[in-house]
Amino acid sequence: MALPHLLLDGPADARVTIALAHGAGAAMDSPFMQAFAEGLAAAGLRVARFEFPYMNDRRETGIKKPPNRAPALIETWQAVIGDLGADKLIIGGKSMGGRIASMLADEAGVRGLVCLGYPFRPPGKDLDSGRIEHLTALKTPTLICQGTRDRFGGIEDVPAYPLSNAIRVEWLEDGDHGFKPRKASGLTEQSNWEQAIAAIVRFAEGL
Repeated sequence: MALPHLLLDGPADARVTIALAHGAGAAMDSPFMQAFAEGLAAAGLRVARFEFPYMNDRRETGIKKPPNRAPALIETWQAVIGDLGADKLIIGGKSMGGRIASMLADEAGVRGLVCLGYPFRPPGKDLDSGRIEHLTALKTPTLICQGTRDRFGGIEDVPAYPLSNAIRVEWLEDGDHGFKPRKASGLTEQSNWEQAIAAIVRFAEGL
C-alpha cells in the first residue's frame, strides 16, 4: 500500500506525534478533524492526518464511494506508521479511523491509542462483539473520548463492556458521536472539543 499524503500540523521536533485518521463519512480536513489537529498542535504536539484510499478517490473524482474493506484500511495505517515510526507515535482518529487503529495498535508497537467517538455498535442495535473483542485484551495505553449520548455507545452501556484495563474513557457531557451537546444542556460543541483535546494532551504527556 502506497503512503498516503500526510497533512502535518505542529512542531516537527515535537516529542510525540499523533496520527489521526478520519471517520467513514468526512475527510481529514472536516471541521472536526481540523479543530483537533489545530488544538493539539497549539499544545506542542505534532499531528499527522491522512485519508484512506476511498476518501482520496472521492476527493479526486467527486464520486462518493463506500469505505474500503478492513484489510486495505489496515494496510494504509501500516504505511503511515512505517513512515512516521512507532516509537514516538500515538495513533487513532474519528470513529472508524480510530477503530481501525485500535485493531493494529498492539502489533504495531505504538506508544498510545486515541479514539474520538469509538463505534462500539451500530446505532439502534446490540453490541457487536467483533467491534470490542480486541479491546478486551488491548495492551497499548488507550484514551477513548466519548459523548455520553453517543448512539454508537453511550454512558448507559459502555461502562458495562469488558474493556481492557489499558483503556480509559473521557466522557463528554451530553455529547453525540461528534461530541455535540443539545442546546438545552448549556454546553457547546466547542467546549466538548476543548475538553477532549485537553484530555489527549494530558494522555500524551503521561506516556
